[in-house]
Amino acid sequence: MMKLDGLVAFTAITEAGSISAAARRLGFAKSVVSERLAELERTLGTRLIQRTTRKLTLTEDGHTFLPRAQQILYQAREAAAEMAQRRGTLAGPLRVSGPVGFGILHLGPALNHFLRDHPDIDLTLELDDGFVDAAASGFDAVIRHGPVGDTRLVAKRLATTRRVLVASPAYLAEKGRPATLAELAGHCGILYANRDADWRFAGADGWTVLRPRAALRVNNGLVMRDAALARLGITLLPTFFVHEQLASGALVEVAIGLEAEGAELFLAYPRDRSASTKIAALTASLRRSFGDPPYWDRA
Repeated sequence: MMKLDGLVAFTAITEAGSISAAARRLGFAKSVVSERLAELERTLGTRLIQRTTRKLTLTEDGHTFLPRAQQILYQAREAAAEMAQRRGTLAGPLRVSGPVGFGILHLGPALNHFLRDHPDIDLTLELDDGFVDAAASGFDAVIRHGPVGDTRLVAKRLATTRRVLVASPAYLAEKGRPATLAELAGHCGILYANRDADWRFAGADGWTVLRPRAALRVNNGLVMRDAALARLGITLLPTFFVHEQLASGALVEVAIGLEAEGAELFLAYPRDRSASTKIAALTASLRRSFGDPPYWDRA
């Protein structure tokens, strides 16, 4: 008979990329996870994962079986959550991914409020500034800043955000304060490495794009903010990274007469899974915590 703990081991190994990483995620010894996978393969009569000294890869049967295994586990979790809901509580595991900087500054505190309201939920939050494939990585939900173009996902808007050009007063005193796009082009930019290295601004005649000379490229907004504080150049950041520094005067907004391209925050979940009560509750809780307009833009 097929056991759920074998399905858990198989999906965790696939999502984590190794037996060791899966064991750490599940809180078991590596030998336990390995044996559960082996028992599942014996039950099915086929090899699901090809093991080599360097890496693990899914076999053809493993690729076929993985989405079924994920769906079985999802349905089992939702059944347990539904029973808990009947008792007036939300319970069970919930695995969420979010970007690092936003997670530290805003998502983490908002999730604390959510967990105080729903203490029986077993929440796992993984922060990653790279692209996270929610449909393939086993996350119940991912937080995205920007458009969600993956048709496998359902996206729920959490908040609208603004991007602003900022720099330290000391940098502007030394290098000059640009007032036009042409003047801005002569300055050093601190750029986000995970998107096109350009800045987009809305004007009367449509979008204008500037590709500044890079003083630094990095895939983390907190590092970009700190580089601006260190007088390395001008950067374009969402206000949720810099609202406190703008309020204190440690950073100042650089106005060039054009509005920078904004973005939206979304919670997205795999389309092949119905919106669970836990996801609906999480979405509502995050919207309340961030506000409309969000608290980082109210000043």
